[in-house]
Amino acid sequence: MPMNFLRRIEHASFPLAVHEEGDIQCAAVLAAAQLIEANLPDPGAVPGKSGVVLRITPMGRAELSRLSEQGKSGVDFLGV
Repeated sequence: MPMNFLRRIEHASFPLAVHEEGDIQCAAVLAAAQLIEANLPDPGAVPGKSGVVLRITPMGRAELSRLSEQGKSGVDFLGV
């Protein structure tokens, strides 16, 4: 899941190389949502290409903060 990936890289040093196909797909979703800036292979690129996450944007940091606050209050993203 893209948000799990965002949490995983929250404290990473950037630029961050991304090699796994699933991580590249998550990074693409996060980049499209403007939560990260990244240089990623084109969707139809040859398998095995890697990407680079350049940074988590301020919007991405705000989302991480919001998710952290939700976790502290015991409310999950479905509101259940």
